[in-house]
This record gives sequence, C-alpha cells and structure tokens, in this order.
Amino acid sequence: MTCEHCVRAISSSVGDVAGVTAVQVDLATTTVHVSGAAAPEQVRAAIADAGYQVAP
Repeated sequence: MTCEHCVRAISSSVGDVAGVTAVQVDLATTTVHVSGAAAPEQVRAAIADAGYQVAP
C-alpha cells in the first residue's frame, strides 16, 4: 500500500465481505483492522482480490 487509492480499494473490497462492520486501513503502518463476524479467510481473499498481498 502506497497511496490513498490503495486505502480506498482495500476498504471497499473488505467492506463488501459479509459480516464486516468496520474497516480501518492505516497507510503509515500498512495494516488493516477489521471489525465484525467475517471469517479471516474471507478478509484475506478480499484483500488479495483487490490486488494486494497479505502477510501472515
């Protein structure tokens, strides 16, 4: 993640996952915090589908 476009793309993709109630993308630390009942695998897949790598 390097820009606000990245933040918007990830926020949108993860926000569309069933069970996600909130998404916070921190560009400075390159982290994503997700609230809700979505399975972690679904969140990881959404980030990958947006074109970004997920660290374990």
